Amino acid sequence: MVSLKSQISLSSHSSAAALLMLVVATAVLQSQTAESQSCPTELTSLNVCAPFVVPGAAVTAPSIDCCNALQSVHHDCLCSTLQIASRLPSQCNIPPLTCA
Repeated sequence: MVSLKSQISLSSHSSAAALLMLVVATAVLQSQTAESQSCPTELTSLNVCAPFVVPGAAVTAPSIDCCNALQSVHHDCLCSTLQIASRLPSQCNIPPLTCA
């Protein structure tokens, strides 16, 4: 049972990390202007937040490094990335995500 839990936990961490990388890659592909070209670099800095955002993580509060990285990301960059990520399911012909 413990082994199964470990595998599920590892799978969740891997899936979240893959999703984070997919979002960063999508942002890179969507960059059109000189200002938006800095967005992928800003998003990459958010990797320090992974221990907080991965489902099932033991960390219950973001680190100071995570908070500083988030503060350094421009509002438009973060919003654009979230909008792009929310469109991915329909662009991949899969059902939309519903999050509670």
